Parts: sequence; C-alpha cells; structure tokens
Amino acid sequence: MIKTHRLAAGLLLPGLLIAGQSAHAQNMPLLAHRATYDLTLVKSEGNRAPSAATGRIAYDFTGSACEGYATKFRQVVQLEPQEGPQRITDMRSATFEDGDAKSFQYTIDTQVDEQEADNVDGALSRGKDGTISLKLKRPKADKASLAAAVLFPTEHILHILAAAGAGETTLSAQVFDGSDNGERVYDTLTVIGHKTMTPAPEKAGQVDALKDVPRWPVTISYFDQEKGADTPAYTMSFDLYENGVSRALRIDYGSFTLAGELTHLEVINQKACK
Repeated sequence: MIKTHRLAAGLLLPGLLIAGQSAHAQNMPLLAHRATYDLTLVKSEGNRAPSAATGRIAYDFTGSACEGYATKFRQVVQLEPQEGPQRITDMRSATFEDGDAKSFQYTIDTQVDEQEADNVDGALSRGKDGTISLKLKRPKADKASLAAAVLFPTEHILHILAAAGAGETTLSAQVFDGSDNGERVYDTLTVIGHKTMTPAPEKAGQVDALKDVPRWPVTISYFDQEKGADTPAYTMSFDLYENGVSRALRIDYGSFTLAGELTHLEVINQKACK
C-alpha cells in the first residue's frame, strides 16, 4: 500500500464517498506491517535520464478502520547522471488518516545531497457536506478548499480493493496525498488486472500473512490536475494484496523507470476493531 515519489496511495464518483464505509466491510482488514523495497533502474531514455540508479524504500503501516491509519515512509535514491556528480535524494514522510476519512495529517521532508530541499506540513478536514478544508503550515501558510470528490491515500486503496473484488477493471479518481507543494490534487486512472493467488517468487513474499491471500496487478497513472495534461506525471504499477500489502513495484517517471523488489516484510501486532 505504497506511494513513491510521493509513493501510496482518490477515486471518484460521488457515491464512492459513502462507499468508504462499506469498503472496510467488503475486504479483509488492512495488514499492519513494515516493508522494505530495494530499488534498481530498469529503463533510461534521453540525455537527461540517469545512467544508473539505486535506492531503498522503508514503509511502516499501522492502524485500523476504528483507530485510523498511520504511515511512516522513507525513500532514498542515488542517481548517477550521464554527466556530473551523483545526486542523493532522501524523502521522509509521516501521515495519519482518520478511519472514516474525515481528516488527514501529513508531514514530508526532503533532502537533496544532505541539504534541505522541500518541507511540507499540513492537514485536511472533511465537513458534514463532504467539502474538504486544507490548512498548510509549510512550505508556506495557506488555506484552501478541495472538492468533496477528493479521496485520501488509504481511502483510495480501499476503493481500489473494493473495485478489484467486484471485478472492475478501471477506476477514475481524484487523490490527495500531500506531495509536491502540499496542496496538489491529482487525477488518477487505475487499471486492475486479473486476480491471482500464485505464491510470490521472492522470499519476503512467502510469509504466512500473504499465504492464500488474493492479489491484483494494478497500474495507477497520476495526472497533474493544474496543468490538465494528457500525459501522466508518473505511473506506478504493483501487485496489491487484499490486505493492502504491495510487491513488485515499478515507478515510471517517463525518462526513466525504477523497479522495487520486496526484500523484507514484518507483520506488526495490531488489535482488531471491535
């Protein structure tokens, strides 16, 4: 259940806002877990694309529908440009999302070559009419209103799982995850593949928590809503288990693509909702 670059992570049709409640009931509870993904460069095109890249993602997910969902995420990527010195980007984020998708808090800190680059700190709250109020502390103090159609990251995943379980193959949506300037909403298109229960080939994916759990290959394209672009800003593909765990990541930024292999998975003890 991950987003990179912002990694994670709104689906729309107004009725899906109400379906957020039923999504919890239709799918098994999301698994509290720690996961590590090793990143490698699998495609590079053009003069501005890196000649080599390595990295790692560390991802913690805890919580439940009754307690809310908390995530801690760190992504470190070392890029080797075709000319000039290497660049190391270190992004850390922490979020908390209310189980009923009524609020979302987020902080994102990014360093490039050990120098602070971007820092984001904000919160969203959903009113009784569904309209979302945004209050941003960093990078600058600001307030804004978002459409009721916008979904939060875990809410987004729950809707993807509900759609997959219902046999749907595509899902259009709006999503907010706090990335970039802390105010941006992305239009998304999710394509859902055929369900499989074949055991994953990597050792980390062969734990008991994933045994006999169905998963679907999904591809999510993120479009910059402000630019109205026809080409996605980036595309992320992964296998999504019914309990929210992800494997076989693939993040396509256009000029280059990173693959993320699940190398470690640890289940975190979590009290079930009553």
